[in-house]
Amino acid sequence: MEISIRRAVKEDCERIVELVKELALYERAPKEVTVTLNHFEESGFGANPVWWAFVAEVDGVIQGFALWYVRFSTWKGQRMFLEDFYVSEDMRGQGLGKLLFEQLITEAKAQSFNGIQWQVLEWNEPAINFYKKYNAVFDGEWFNCAIAI
Repeated sequence: MEISIRRAVKEDCERIVELVKELALYERAPKEVTVTLNHFEESGFGANPVWWAFVAEVDGVIQGFALWYVRFSTWKGQRMFLEDFYVSEDMRGQGLGKLLFEQLITEAKAQSFNGIQWQVLEWNEPAINFYKKYNAVFDGEWFNCAIAI
């Protein structure tokens, strides 16, 4: 099994969107994914990209990804916000998540970000246990908020 971690390129978008849909199914929200492939590609590889990603390939097939963007905190400055982090179910336990997460840490340091933030569902014990290995701080004080426009 040959594993490689690399930056995503536009040609990876179709597979990443497939994995996003797998993630949504895992998170019990399959109908919530409404982004089109065109919008996804334009948002990451158009004139003004708003997201970046790393992919994990196994024998030439993308089996995981970590997609992030820059978040600005008036208290802390620039931080990496990890929007989605996913490894296909049949590849879990093979070290792909560790390799992807450590690549994110390397990238955050290279960009001089002061940290990485993300969200995890409270019932997702495997993910919570994974993040605990990195001494993640879990903040139960804040609510997530959103509006649709």
